[in-house]
Amino acid sequence: MHGVTPPSAGRQSCDFYDCSPDLCLLCSRPPLLPPELPSLPGPQLLPAVPGPRFRGAMTEVRREVFGQMPQEEGGGVVEKFILKSDTVKVEILSLGCIIAALETKDRDGKFSDVVLGFDTLEGYTRKHPFFGAVVGRVANRIAKGRFTVEGKEYQLFLNNGPNSLHGGARGFDKVNIRLVLWSPQVLPNGVCFFRLSPDGEESYPGDLKVWVTYTLSGGELAINYRAQTSKTTPINLTNHAYFNLAGQGSQDVYDHEISIEADAYLPVDDTKIPTGEVAAVQGTGFDLRQPVELGKHLQKFHLDGFDHNFCLQQAQARRLAARARHPPTGRAMEVYTTQPGIQFYTGNNLDGSLKGKGAVVYPKHSAFCLETQNWPDAVNKPHFPSALLRPGEEYNHTTWLLFNAA
Repeated sequence: MHGVTPPSAGRQSCDFYDCSPDLCLLCSRPPLLPPELPSLPGPQLLPAVPGPRFRGAMTEVRREVFGQMPQEEGGGVVEKFILKSDTVKVEILSLGCIIAALETKDRDGKFSDVVLGFDTLEGYTRKHPFFGAVVGRVANRIAKGRFTVEGKEYQLFLNNGPNSLHGGARGFDKVNIRLVLWSPQVLPNGVCFFRLSPDGEESYPGDLKVWVTYTLSGGELAINYRAQTSKTTPINLTNHAYFNLAGQGSQDVYDHEISIEADAYLPVDDTKIPTGEVAAVQGTGFDLRQPVELGKHLQKFHLDGFDHNFCLQQAQARRLAARARHPPTGRAMEVYTTQPGIQFYTGNNLDGSLKGKGAVVYPKHSAFCLETQNWPDAVNKPHFPSALLRPGEEYNHTTWLLFNAA
């Protein structure tokens, strides 16, 4: 939440100040990391050996070695953190905070992995469309890769036609030599990752301290994003998981039912930059307030797919943003967030050229993304929700993914 003053350095609690030492009872997330961790010159990888199992509130947490980065990229060991409840199992990497697998039950109790990705580290070190990764500093697009903050103009790397996308050439998901790996801390029901994004990284201003915390409770995966900066900077963090509730490797998501709790969306130009208009969904193909079967809906409105921001109610409390359901298996996912927007993307650029888990290929429309975030290009559009974080403030947003079957 912008404008929240961080707790004092002497406290190891959340911004409510009265958490328990182990888990906040009010905000349901871990307390702040010890203040000495962010002052380190860079993330310090904990020993990468198969660790003990931790249990908390019916969640099991364990860590394993997933692979080792090439020497030209720093040679660091990549760990995998496995969070497991009775109904959900999640695997998260210290590379890019990537959700590498997410298994959930269907109505018959059968587990399937419902996110796209790779079986080995090599797949994630090659070019891929942000499978499962945390993207930043600024998710989505910035027009012409350019913005002005406090009278100074900044020019970013252009990696999406004439625009900058998902943090630039080497965003938070990508290889960045010594700083590629996030520093992990195992929690009773999850894992917290930290990294320092130095002043000037990808041409963004300010030293930015970032924490991403995954916690699992029953069928609910919570992702909390926190950041503090030394200079005013734009920031917009999200997770870019690609979902197919039929199971990853299924050929399309046309039989999924989708609904999004939004009365408005942002029309875009031919480079996917919002025009600035905030348009009502009423009477358009963007009206997803009631569930639609995706394939039939695309056909009815002659749409090639979605890659658009839907404007959510602007409140800092948890609220429902979207639902996805796969009637043949009964699997369903609800998305709750504190963010003002959600980018609905239907995997339009997947083309079958990537071999994923189990050597399956991922064709067009074989997955969807529901990326909770600020509105695209907000740093250049004053009437959009502010994307700026200032010194002394804390960026703090949470998204909850609730999985069930019926």
